[in-house]
Order: sequence, then C-alpha cells, then structure tokens
Amino acid sequence: MMPAKRGTAQPVRGIAALGCWALLLVVLLPVLILQSLDARFGAALAVQCVVVVHTGAALARVLTDVRARVIGFGFWLFAYVWLGLAPLAMLATDAYPRGFMVDAQSAFVTTLVVESGLLAYSAGSAVASWRSSRSSTVLEPLLARRLSPARVLLLCGLALLLAVVLIPGQGGLSAFFLSRQAANEAAAAAEPAGTADRAMAAWALSVPAFWALVALVHVPRFTAGDRTLRGLRWLLLPLLIALNATVNNPISQPRFWAGTVLLALVFSASWLRGPRAFRLGAAAVAAVVLVVFPYSDYFRYDKREPVKVVSLAQQFTSNGDYDAFQQIETGVDYVRTHGFTPTAALGPPLFFVPRAAWPGKPDDAGILLARHAGYTFQNLSAPLWIETYMWAGFPSVIAVFGLIGAVGRRIDDLRHRLRRRRGTLAALLVPAFGFYQLVLLRGSLMAIVGPLALLVCIPILITRKAGRRALPPSASAPAPRAQRDALSLSTGGART
Repeated sequence: MMPAKRGTAQPVRGIAALGCWALLLVVLLPVLILQSLDARFGAALAVQCVVVVHTGAALARVLTDVRARVIGFGFWLFAYVWLGLAPLAMLATDAYPRGFMVDAQSAFVTTLVVESGLLAYSAGSAVASWRSSRSSTVLEPLLARRLSPARVLLLCGLALLLAVVLIPGQGGLSAFFLSRQAANEAAAAAEPAGTADRAMAAWALSVPAFWALVALVHVPRFTAGDRTLRGLRWLLLPLLIALNATVNNPISQPRFWAGTVLLALVFSASWLRGPRAFRLGAAAVAAVVLVVFPYSDYFRYDKREPVKVVSLAQQFTSNGDYDAFQQIETGVDYVRTHGFTPTAALGPPLFFVPRAAWPGKPDDAGILLARHAGYTFQNLSAPLWIETYMWAGFPSVIAVFGLIGAVGRRIDDLRHRLRRRRGTLAALLVPAFGFYQLVLLRGSLMAIVGPLALLVCIPILITRKAGRRALPPSASAPAPRAQRDALSLSTGGART
C-alpha cells in the first residue's frame, strides 16, 4: 500500500467562472449601456473603454479568486461602477448629472488620471501578492489581536451611555425615523451651534454602537467559567440591536454607512469567511449595487415621488449619486486654473486641528470643487483620484494608489490566513473597512477621515495582543521541540 503524500493540493481558480464573469462585466453590460445611447466617439471615450476593460477584468478576478479578498472587492466594485460604467455613459452622450461641463481635453486628462490610479493599484497589489508567503512584522500581529471581553463590555456600556446623552441633541428618537432632510433639520433645531459639531456627535453615536454590537456577537466564548459573560451578553444584545436599529438605520443615515454596517455584520460571520461563500456573497452585493442602489435614496427627502425604473445609462447620466467622474473632471479644470496645492495633503492627517489654531488649514476638496463649478450647494464628493491629483499631479496619484494597492492586498492575504481564528481583528475590521472603502474612495478625505479614525481605532482599543494559545502554528509548521521529545518518549523512540 503506497503511503499518502503529505500536503494538500492548492485550489485553482475556475477558468469557466472567470470567463463568464469577464463576459458579463467587460462585454455584455457595457454593450447594454452603449446600445441605448447615441454614442459620440472620441479620445476620452477610447481611454474610458480601456478603464471599463481594466476594472471589469479585475472585478471578475476578485469574484473568482481562491481567497476571500474583501478589500480588493470593495475597491474594484467602486471603480467598475462609478469610474467604469457611469463615465462610459456620460462620455458617450456628453450628458452629466451636474451642471458644470468641461472641454474635451479636460475629459481626456480625467480618463488618464483614473487609469493611472488603477494601474498603480494593480501594480501595488501584484507586488504584494508575490510577497504573500512572507510574514509581516506590523500587519500580522495587528490583525491577529483578539477581542477582550472586559473591554467589549466597557464599550457596550459606553455606547448606551452615549445614546442617552447624544440622542436628545440629534432631535430625539423620532428624528432617526424621519427622512435625512427632516432629520438634519430636527438636529439643527435641537443644536444650532454648527453642522460640524452635529456631524461629529452623530458619528460618536453611530460608530461605537456599531462596534459594540459586532464585538458582543463575536466576543470569544470560554469552555467554562463564563456564566457572567453569557448573562451580560444576553442582557446587552437586545439593547444594542435596538440601538443600532435606531441610530444606524437606512432611513436617516447615509446609504453608504448603513450599507457598511449591514455588510460588515454579515461578512464578519464565520460562514462567510471561506472563499466559496464569499464569492456568492460578493456576487449578490455587486448585483444589489447595480440594480437596487440607484433607487435606495427613497427616504432622503420628505416629498417622495413614485419610484420610476429607468435604464442604467439614464441613471448614470442623471443621478447625482454617480457624479464621481464629473467631480474628477471639475478638479482637473480647477488645477488648470489654480495649479497644484501640495499643502492640501496636510489637511486629512491633521483634521483634528481647529481652524482657530491653524488659519491656513486647507479647505475640504469637495467644497473647493463646488465653488469652482459655481454650485450653490457644497456638500459634494471629491474622489481620491482627484484629491491626490490636486496635490502634485500624476506622481502623487501613482504613489498613493500603489501604496493602497499593496497594503490592501497584504491585508486580504493575512485575513485569509487568520480566517479560522475567532474574535480576531482580521475577522471584524477588514470587512468593515472593505465596504467603508466606497466612502473613502468617493471622498472627500476631510469629510470622512474623522469617522474613519473612529472606525479603525475603536476595534483596536477593544482587542489585545494575541497570546501563543490564540495563535497556534499552522499545520505545515514543524512541531515544537518539547512536543517532539514527549512524543518520542511515549513511543520509545520508534517510528509510528
């Protein structure tokens, strides 16, 4: 009888599945959009076709990968929909959701800015994948941190206390079940000090409540002696579910944040950490983003019109939710007029410095673009592509996207290696950041860096460094020397 070979075969990407996804994303959907339009071909549209092929192929690879790549999925989903399909419809018809229009040269430069960032991201991801077998001295210990039951309980108490203190300042409980327009008006009437203070109070209420619920669900369970912990969990769980249903519901909260909360809860579940389950879940999310998202602003305003189903092409060219490409165009035109502003790169990392102490603090990029375009409203996005381009042009775009591509791929690989360990930072933070990426990429940085800091720092604070018992060696690693000696003594040194 032949001895069994040691080791297991490496999983292989399904070529048929990759071909089907590529056919759908690279060919069928773009053709479906273009055939309903009177396309006007030009240099910008030609480069945009390259962007569609690039983003569609990359998304197809993520959806058929043998590893669950949450960070990669979030990035390529945004790039494909908001910077791939939507600009394809805009450039083909020269129709945009906003009023500000640019010339053909600015549109061409915009497509080059987008594709440069995508190429840099792909290059950074490829370099990181080649080094995936090597351990990381920073990211791996960080992502291997495990939830501390005591800290989780403290966070639950803090979240409930913040709810008691801050909900009256947001207009009361009833304000969270009104439209976003009415909720903002109720909050302004309850606390007329300023929109910035109200926004930070809202995030200080929503983010701790979200992490308290996620951590309580995934806090490690002990085999014995955790009767008190079990009792507190069953006591706090319904309270935190009710709190999140109030402060993180999709009626009064931005759709991107409400979606992040829901998807992070779902994709942090153990049964969705495997590659096969993740592929199914990611395919469902992609379908929802394409089909349902355009109609999910039903609760934004008080006056609600009947839902009218229109084509994707019409949604992309008329719905302001898809203004990312047009905002990049506006930024390119802004640079042509005012030049680059390298000092603006200091704004996001130093967001906490008050303007009274820093008179020359950079303005929010979305506000700058709104002023340049002459809009009366200034609550607009500024995608990461144009923010980095406004700093120093193509070099800053390439540097930033190459870095986030490498770090994102490294995080995905480490999460895959830690997927069977419960209560780790990798299991909880990576899905939340992966889907919050859509907010980060849409921008602007100054508007979202505060909530992002809360989103990242809170789970780090409620976890502790994993001990040796929490991080057992992998199956392919050699047994410790003491274990080998004990085995040798028990068998008399004979081979077994």
